[in-house]
Amino acid sequence: MTSSRAAAPHAGAWLLIGPFLGIFALFTAYPLVRAVMLAFQQTFGPGAAHYVGWANFDFLSRDPMFWKAAKNTGVFTLGSILIQLPLSLALALLLNRPGLRGRAIYRTIFFTPALVGVVFVGMIFMLLFEKRTGLVNQALHAAIGVDLDFAWLETYIMPAMILATLWQYVGFNMVYFLAALQNVSRDLVEAATIDGAGAVGRFFHVTLPSIRPIASFVVLLSIVGSVQFFELPYVLLNGTGGPENRGLSIVMYLYQTGFQAGDLGYASAIAWVLAIVLAACTVAMRFLARGEDA
Repeated sequence: MTSSRAAAPHAGAWLLIGPFLGIFALFTAYPLVRAVMLAFQQTFGPGAAHYVGWANFDFLSRDPMFWKAAKNTGVFTLGSILIQLPLSLALALLLNRPGLRGRAIYRTIFFTPALVGVVFVGMIFMLLFEKRTGLVNQALHAAIGVDLDFAWLETYIMPAMILATLWQYVGFNMVYFLAALQNVSRDLVEAATIDGAGAVGRFFHVTLPSIRPIASFVVLLSIVGSVQFFELPYVLLNGTGGPENRGLSIVMYLYQTGFQAGDLGYASAIAWVLAIVLAACTVAMRFLARGEDA
């Protein structure tokens, strides 16, 4: 009797977590295991595959298209982080001033682009940089006589994508920095002011150390998002990598390999390399943050 009563709570617990375990096994665990198996196979569509060992990874290390995509992704990531995050922090510092009127309105204006979908952003900037009818060419032609047929999305595809990302996410990251700035101790700021520190000194010796945990999180979030970018170049370049593959990203190359060429094995190998890189970035950021806190 006692054992049956003791088993009842356990049965109830399994009943409650059972749906989660089933969904996790079906949509997370099985795809992960299947992706590991596919990375060591060569596939010809979903039905034909044979084991090739480490051949996919060996080919990946010598694949010029993969390294082209990796270079493009690295440039996009660096451009997004080194331009976007300082702009976000600068906006947060401006909007955090106590005497600024209409701060709520400005915050809403800068944050609103983050609510727009990436596909819609891609369509907006595709229209902006369109030949002849694009707003950019129209404005430059009226101002300085630039040729209306100048192909921005063929010549300057990477700057165009970085600019589109800036428009969408500067305000998004600004909100994180604003939340961090509002938690900076005013006592420390006042003490630094009494000690004779100017605005620059207070920023580097008081504000920046205080917001460092949030800043590390924002940097990591930006790296992960930038490395996985896919929708923006796909929309801007109509599903291609653009002229000379100057807009090809790693995830776009993964898509072309797995879903257009049908080689799911090589695509899985690319995906696992990408996952390892992202995991390494996460671990490195955690160690850096821990070292700074120490």
